Amino acid sequence: MIKTLIIDDEPLAASILQEFLEKFSQFELVGVCQNGFQGLKAIQEHNPDLIFLDVQMPKITGFEMLELLDEPPAVIFTTAFDQYALSAFDAKAIDYLLKPFSQERFSQAIERFLAQQNGKEESNQKLNELAEKRNRLVVRVKNEIKIIPTHEVSFFEAEDDYIAIHTGDGKYLKKMTMKSLEEALDPVKFVRVHRSYLINLNEITKIEPYERENYLVLLRGGEKVPVSKTGYSRLRQVLGL
Repeated sequence: MIKTLIIDDEPLAASILQEFLEKFSQFELVGVCQNGFQGLKAIQEHNPDLIFLDVQMPKITGFEMLELLDEPPAVIFTTAFDQYALSAFDAKAIDYLLKPFSQERFSQAIERFLAQQNGKEESNQKLNELAEKRNRLVVRVKNEIKIIPTHEVSFFEAEDDYIAIHTGDGKYLKKMTMKSLEEALDPVKFVRVHRSYLINLNEITKIEPYERENYLVLLRGGEKVPVSKTGYSRLRQVLGL
């Protein structure tokens, strides 16, 4: 259920909002407040997802009430005064309903809120998918599928059209480019130190000079990975050297 709160000092306007809101079964009305102070207390108590907020009210205005909140809920303003519209959208309002408004206009505001919520859910889903990709790799081993947690990887090595994934359990091949791998991995945990190598920062035990302006990284498993001049600059930046 979507928790909703009405904050309006006009009883008739509040009752109309309640009547219009009853058409939407996914919304739960958790309270009706007659001024900003009551609204502030109710928001802190119920933590609503959406509030219908009048602008001109006794004691404090709707805008002043919002300023008292660290993380205000989604807002649909309901007012008889059109001069506050710009200020309402500056306050990131979902919509601005000018009294008197119809059920149809009210429904448009609700649909706008629902569309924004769906957009947030899709965005969160994409972020979760990205986090999932950053935390594991899926490879085919003969006729089986193996899932490799990225924290178990010591380093990656480019091999023609494939990436060699080096772990404590062995080496696995995955068809992908080094660039796409670099973009998928968490840059705080993995650094590309060479055109052909990406390393797990937690696996580093030592960095030592090797030939002119080049270095070698020694890993926990005893591997030595070449580091280019550009890669060394990246390493210094990430490690704070």
